[in-house]
Amino acid sequence: AKARKLLGLGQPARFGRGEETVTDPDVRDTWEIPKHLVRAEWNDATLKDILATVKEELGLPNAAELTADLHSLLVYETNQHFLAHQDSEKDDSMVGTLVVTLPSSYAGGELMVGHNEEWKAYRGSKTALSLVAFYADCHHEVLKVKSGYRITLTYNLLLHGDTSRPPGEDGTVAELADLLREHFSTPVPRYYGGPAANPPNRLVYLLDHEYTPRGLNWRRLKGADASRAALLRIAADQAGCEAVLALADVKTTHSAFPADEIYGYGRRRDWYDDYDDDEEQSGSEGEYEIQELVDSEVTLTHWTEPDGTRLKQTSLFVKGNEVCASTPEGDLEPYSSEYEGYMGNWGNTLDRWYHRAAIVMWPRDQAFANRAETSPAWALDELAAVASAGDVPGAQAAAATLAPFWDRALRARTAELLGKALRAAEAVADAGTAAMLLRPFRIENLTGADVDSFGKIAGKYGQPWTADLLRTWFGGDQPAWASGGGTERPRWVADWLPGLCAKLHVRSGAAAQFLLDLAWEWASKDIGTGLASPSPSHRDTTLGDLGKPLASVLSAAAATGATSTRDAVCGFIRKQQDAVTALEMSALRAAAEMSCYSAQADVGFADLAVDCVARLRARLARPQRTPGDWSIELPAGGCTCDLCDTLRVFLEDKSRRTFEWPLAQQRRQHVHSRIDAAELSVTHVTRRQGRPYTLVLN
Repeated sequence: AKARKLLGLGQPARFGRGEETVTDPDVRDTWEIPKHLVRAEWNDATLKDILATVKEELGLPNAAELTADLHSLLVYETNQHFLAHQDSEKDDSMVGTLVVTLPSSYAGGELMVGHNEEWKAYRGSKTALSLVAFYADCHHEVLKVKSGYRITLTYNLLLHGDTSRPPGEDGTVAELADLLREHFSTPVPRYYGGPAANPPNRLVYLLDHEYTPRGLNWRRLKGADASRAALLRIAADQAGCEAVLALADVKTTHSAFPADEIYGYGRRRDWYDDYDDDEEQSGSEGEYEIQELVDSEVTLTHWTEPDGTRLKQTSLFVKGNEVCASTPEGDLEPYSSEYEGYMGNWGNTLDRWYHRAAIVMWPRDQAFANRAETSPAWALDELAAVASAGDVPGAQAAAATLAPFWDRALRARTAELLGKALRAAEAVADAGTAAMLLRPFRIENLTGADVDSFGKIAGKYGQPWTADLLRTWFGGDQPAWASGGGTERPRWVADWLPGLCAKLHVRSGAAAQFLLDLAWEWASKDIGTGLASPSPSHRDTTLGDLGKPLASVLSAAAATGATSTRDAVCGFIRKQQDAVTALEMSALRAAAEMSCYSAQADVGFADLAVDCVARLRARLARPQRTPGDWSIELPAGGCTCDLCDTLRVFLEDKSRRTFEWPLAQQRRQHVHSRIDAAELSVTHVTRRQGRPYTLVLN
């Protein structure tokens, strides 16, 4: 009767799903009494004893204070339940949950609590309070109530004070400090032999419990994590290292097979043994036989400052020789797993993912590098600030620690960081260090916003330095697609080159000329590649797309007074085959939209127009094809084999329309490829009679 009265006050309980709080009876089906209607009074001594027991059983130190804050009153009626979940931390001091089940007669409704792979069931009592406490990272669920009513009070367990424990007097700290020094001074052997790599610059020690970003704090570590962290923190200080708390995502890959593929004596069923390609390859982990570890990946997602006061989001892949743990992943419960069946060249693997906390340590002289690897923007700002404050040698020394990973760290962040990098490169006042900081960028990152800074730094470090840097940004001798340019390069040249050269010319005429020369070097290579294409449609499309970049090169030459570059461009175009008209017409159309069009004689567009007109008139002056002339020209494709010679003779014959040609398969394919690549108006069909088959050209 009391339970039914409570139900009249209740509302469907909600739960957290990502950033939202939702109701879904398939996940959580229970009634929650609004907190303002609930008053639960305890005898102070009783609650104090309960919390003392909880603190001891959870492994929290006596010096810390544990309090309980009422969260909700819940009523489960028949068929209600709550699927497995983890409690979110409602308070920065929250470490766990206390569930108080009130005396009631009911069946089912067991509270299941799990940590790692161990689960326990807790049932209420008809006559006494039942209390269960667990850390917030423990998975737990309420099974379906079969009859009666399950009524509970839930409390947030809040920890006040420091969970750190003083180290023992057994020399453990000194031993740990020695091990840290050894780790950071021992070269790493290479997997395939050869000279060893440099010693690691960090060590990641994985903890046992899960923590959310909100709950990650030195003062609220759980169980054995607290005592281990205290020892490591003091040992790190003695070894001259910093220690920070972090969150890590761990992925392990084991070779594994479905249990029904394992026969006696551990022999695996072979792929041809009664294997059905359509058989569903899925199931729980218990249905697989786990074999050896194939791979393990650890990525740090958040970390704190050394004092634990700030939490920063990061993304840092950690090498295997930088990771250790007291508890291996195999003893923990993954939050997700996925089996991949046999796929021909790979498969029969089980991937498992874990959320773990970690203590990350590094030598103090490597602190800047470790932070910089995850936040290059912070590092660049810090270098500029240190140098601006007068400590230029300190900035140079800090920048030197970035060299081993700087290219990799900036690979995906270059677009928005060039301005910061230019300021830092100028501040460090050293040409080599400046080049190292700027080397990872690409020419496409240089826009009008940074051209003044670039001109200033070019004047500071000189012409050879500037030329080398610009050539690196253009990709050196690599093609544009290999250096990261790809489709961005033509757009960048078309949109930015004239303005950049004009502005840069004011500060550094030599830098502007280097930039223009490299842009033309790239354009001329792409024009040559386009002209060499055996496909007329692809050739014309490629050349048409290069028209606006070509117009920009000529405009940039005019803006900087580079008449030699203008003459080189026009001379190069005049030497090309007639297909270059597609490029010339595209460039002239682009020129009509540019402000420099009125000065086209000086820019070089007049030369393009004259050349283009001459080519078009020559083409129009050719005599029309006479009736009955079926000859076709086979474009030069670099192949002079006997098949191509025979094909050319047939195509040049004015009177022949059909050619029946007995050829083996590979030889037919070669002829097919030449006809299709040149887009010739010739059909090619294989008549599959006799041996070899006959290729019929028409």
